[in-house]
Amino acid sequence: MTSSEAGIRSLSATPLPGAARLRVAGAGAALGAAARLRVAVPSVADRVATELRLQLAEGILLPGVRLTESTIAEELGVSRNTVREAFAELAAERLVVRHPNRGMFVASLEAGDIHDVYTVRRAIEVSAIRGGGTPERVAAVRAAVEEGKAAAAADDEEGLGNANQHFHGAIVALAGSRRLDTIMSQVLAEMRLFFHKATMDAHFYRGYLGDNEEICEALEAGDLDRAGDLLLAYLDRSEEKQSSVHGE
Repeated sequence: MTSSEAGIRSLSATPLPGAARLRVAGAGAALGAAARLRVAVPSVADRVATELRLQLAEGILLPGVRLTESTIAEELGVSRNTVREAFAELAAERLVVRHPNRGMFVASLEAGDIHDVYTVRRAIEVSAIRGGGTPERVAAVRAAVEEGKAAAAADDEEGLGNANQHFHGAIVALAGSRRLDTIMSQVLAEMRLFFHKATMDAHFYRGYLGDNEEICEALEAGDLDRAGDLLLAYLDRSEEKQSSVHGE
């Protein structure tokens, strides 16, 4: 047993006077509050990971692209070590992969990943929409639908893709859960990675506009069961499409 361990053990085993107990309790409470603060405030590496995850979800970083620590560090104004930590976080989420002697690359998802991603989507998106949401959160779903319509009118296929991502993110946000939002941010990034192959069809995202509108209308009408059923059918069709494109 080390001296520090012995000190801890003797402190816990020896009765303390009342005032001393209060001082120890107060110190413990302060340490606990500090620990909670550290957990609550994202690190710089977490924020870099969030930015890169967003760039994946928005289709800025494409599958197979090499990621250079020095370039990202300079662009984001952080250290290379911070970027390395962010890479480790994204690698754990299977969004990037390190190839020995070559460096870090954006992941290229396998066909077998598709069903897994859609299983998660059905679990969280359908549950979120069946639970409804505040008027402000429902309005965010409508805003994403209108964003898609505007992009279609402008023949902006990339904007259509982003609007579709925002639509599904807004659906999960109906639940008002930061944890679900975090999970969905990873899912949105993975979705965009295998959607790239499907978007060789220039009008890929246009096929979802009518579905998004119908789902949104059911949500706005308060018909949450219908909204959930429509979304579930939508996800089933989307998975089938992706499996076909990727040859599964």
